[in-house]
Amino acid sequence: MAETQPYHHGNLRQTLLDAAVALIGEVGPRAFTLREVARRAGVSHNAPYRHFPSKDELLVAVAAEGFDRLTRTMEEHLAASQSAAERLALAGCGYVDFALRWPNHFLVMFDLPAGLREECKKSELGENAFRVLFDCIVGAQDSGNLPAGDPMPHALTAWSLVHGIAKLAISGNLPLDPPATLEFTHTAAMQMLQGIKGAGSRI
Repeated sequence: MAETQPYHHGNLRQTLLDAAVALIGEVGPRAFTLREVARRAGVSHNAPYRHFPSKDELLVAVAAEGFDRLTRTMEEHLAASQSAAERLALAGCGYVDFALRWPNHFLVMFDLPAGLREECKKSELGENAFRVLFDCIVGAQDSGNLPAGDPMPHALTAWSLVHGIAKLAISGNLPLDPPATLEFTHTAAMQMLQGIKGAGSRI
């Protein structure tokens, strides 16, 4: 009988999540199997079913863990903010920082099939992360750094900016190291603010 690594029953769920994230980094979110996750975790092939009845449920759990970490990382960056404009820029830095630190989670979160995205939304974790950004947009409007009106277009613009930077960075297509990537994100966010504010003043 193949030797398996010991584990504490109480953290089997996290052990399986960690093994799944590592495997996804190698084969992607579509190709991994629960059997291989179990092998990587050092448990029997039936063990994952105690917590995840299907591969899809494990993927949703990985995405939910990612959205929770994304929210916390953005909030950690906001702690250093001195103004509404800085708060928005640092929220964007937190978004990119999360992607740099947990690229496999980022991949799963935004590559789920439509049906699984709906399952993930039930946890409201994804909405919590977007709410951090949205509230920063509203704060920038209140301070005069962004034009008044519907904040959603501004929020989607800001999200598109930092998501694009994050995707380029983790795919190796942005020729910057992590500190330089965050500095670039901060600069790009401030330039976005100035551009939107300037465009609003000309309307």
